[in-house]
Amino acid sequence: MSQTTDRPNVVVIYADDLGWGDLGCFGADDFDTPALDGLAASGVRLPQWYSNSPVCSPSRASLLTGRHPAHAGVEAILGGTRRTPGLPPQPTLASALGERGYATGIFGKWHLGADPAYGPLHRGFDEHFGFRAGCVDYYSHIYYWGDHNPIHDLWEDEDEVWLNGEYLTTVIARRAAEFIERNAGRPFFCYVPFNAPHYPMHAPEEYMAQFAHLPAGRRMMAAMVKAMDDGVATILDTLDRLGLRENTIVFMSSDNGPSIEERNWLDGEEISYDGGSAGGLRGHKGSLFEGGVRVPAIISWPAAIPAGAPGEVVGCMSDVVPTVLEAVDGVAPADETIDGRSLLPLLRSGEAGPDRWLFWEYEGQLAARLGRWKVVLDACESMQVDVAVPEGLYDLVDDPGERHELSRTHPDRFRRMREELERWAERCAAWRGESLVG
Repeated sequence: MSQTTDRPNVVVIYADDLGWGDLGCFGADDFDTPALDGLAASGVRLPQWYSNSPVCSPSRASLLTGRHPAHAGVEAILGGTRRTPGLPPQPTLASALGERGYATGIFGKWHLGADPAYGPLHRGFDEHFGFRAGCVDYYSHIYYWGDHNPIHDLWEDEDEVWLNGEYLTTVIARRAAEFIERNAGRPFFCYVPFNAPHYPMHAPEEYMAQFAHLPAGRRMMAAMVKAMDDGVATILDTLDRLGLRENTIVFMSSDNGPSIEERNWLDGEEISYDGGSAGGLRGHKGSLFEGGVRVPAIISWPAAIPAGAPGEVVGCMSDVVPTVLEAVDGVAPADETIDGRSLLPLLRSGEAGPDRWLFWEYEGQLAARLGRWKVVLDACESMQVDVAVPEGLYDLVDDPGERHELSRTHPDRFRRMREELERWAERCAAWRGESLVG
């Protein structure tokens, strides 16, 4: 079925706690991810792509608003009770595309407010199938963390639905493909935030059996990622079958780095989980070292972005909104409240572009990158440990694993970058103040 417009469709696929080293095209050599590897081959692999936060909710807020977490009003992991507020009212990628005539749907994890008033249908989406909290059991679809009774959390629009026993990763992919099929005659935005491979660590036996040779933690990770990869194949095959793949922007990434939280284990052991891989980068989920915020990312748009470009552009989730809107409108948005920038010209040319500042703040940690240099203040290595580096400077070209601290050998550079980072932290404080006044 051909569409009546030449505006591109948009599909955003978001993994959950997927590490930089957990895909074949990003170096995983103990299991394969053919659908995502094929997506990378059809477009651009982005090895220097970042989340705006090392944890779930703020990362998703930046992805959908184009703003830093403090600016978007979501800086922490949100709770799962049905009274939990979330993303304050503001424009989103869904609302912007809806205004341009796009059908908009989300299939999977929301985690930007479990209170119905903060749900996806109130933030620009026409359709929603999935859950509102941060995670659910993959088979019962129950959220059972926190100081409250377990909560069933599976919704179709505003209606609670029960699919007991159905593996959620597979269901999410199927529902996303059905949305694409229904809207093949008009431009659409299909947002697919899988919950894989976030805890609880669940996978069907058919996937577990494929990786019996791997250690327990890695075996489970491989099975969950493989199921997600098959889900991505379902979505891409639907686009191909409908003749839509050429003019569809498909962006895939992860909300943050791999988790080593004790709760990932299913046997009750209170030890760090070791199933995910940051690909040799330092840190994990909750850290502003590279392993917590540098994430695998791929973009493919066969009609406009040449396949196989170097992909050395340094980008982040807040760049997705302006990049997509430029692709749709033909010009970059002039909205000064968007903190990200359109990377479409660089993606088309294959150039890295000029050095730019990237900033992060999370739970007392601060970090900034400019070109090859990165500065950190009060940096932790995960959600579960104390400060590892009170202050540090790293050369990400020579030392992407952030093992060699250089503030004493480059004191002037460290001082200048630290001052810029502290000015940015003051801007975050001003954003918070504005939200309180509002």
